[in-house]
Amino acid sequence: MAVSGVNGIGVITYETKSKRTVNSAEKFIVEETDSTQEMSEAEAMVAFKKEFYDDLSKITNHRTVSNMAVNISEEAFQAMKDNPEYRSKVLQLIQRDWGDSYAPRNCSVLITVGTSIKDYRADSWPVGYDSEFYARSQDSFYKKTSDKKDKQKELLEEYLENRAQVKKQQQEILNEKISKVEQERSRLSQSWNNERQMSQVSAAYEANIMTDFKHGGGKGHVKSAHTVYKSEQ
Repeated sequence: MAVSGVNGIGVITYETKSKRTVNSAEKFIVEETDSTQEMSEAEAMVAFKKEFYDDLSKITNHRTVSNMAVNISEEAFQAMKDNPEYRSKVLQLIQRDWGDSYAPRNCSVLITVGTSIKDYRADSWPVGYDSEFYARSQDSFYKKTSDKKDKQKELLEEYLENRAQVKKQQQEILNEKISKVEQERSRLSQSWNNERQMSQVSAAYEANIMTDFKHGGGKGHVKSAHTVYKSEQ
């Protein structure tokens, strides 16, 4: 018992260590497998999205559909990936809505895909009144616009840029004219102030002369004349 107890302890200790080593290794293998599986699912979703994007690019739109886009949530992608029939139905609906005629006007068509057919919807706006289409399709999974629209946008941007440049030049010319007017006004105001000061100085000078004449200068002159008159007598 004692001997087997010693051996038993050794065996137990060995078995325990061996078991711990195996468990740790198994745990590592399981974690690594889960991680690999998770990466595989992510990669599979990326591949599914790429394939679906390619299918959308192959859809032929009617000539009256000038601009088109598709909004798809992550849940919707998962639903289509899990259900190939649903995926096929969604593509059929998109083909229908992009392939239909919207005559007599050209339209922008936005498709929204949800997790089921009841969540599917197609919205359209006449070209020229389709600001909402561009607002709601900024982050679309798929988007295609006509060259004509892009050219119009380019021309509009060029026109607005030229208009802004002309307006800037006109403002600079106006500011220059205003500056010159202010300078001339300042010069005239300074000149007027100088003339006013000169006039005041001249008036004061004349007033001083008249005062001196009345209170001294004038009497001396009269007295001198009287003296001359008396001497002549």
